[in-house]
Amino acid sequence: MKRTLTALTVAATMFASSASAFDPADLRKLLDRNVCAQCDLRGADLLAADLLAADLTAADLFGADLRGADLFGANLASANMNGAFLCNTIMPDGSVIYSGC
Repeated sequence: MKRTLTALTVAATMFASSASAFDPADLRKLLDRNVCAQCDLRGADLLAADLLAADLTAADLFGADLRGADLFGANLASANMNGAFLCNTIMPDGSVIYSGC
């Protein structure tokens, strides 16, 4: 019983940490170059990246994984988000998208 509980705890911890772990290099690429096609931004919080409001005008986010990301306050005008994965994603206006779950 103790072994089963330990295995379940380890599995849950691994799943929880992998479900929201974005690649910091991908976030830096987006913020520096406004390009992050097919990037891993799962769980990224743009406000936590020391930004008052991210200016992602015309950003290339084609196919980016934005599941669980917080884009609140970001400017996504003319951004290419075709094929982006949106599930539990907080959009710039504060609404939450669940369509890609």
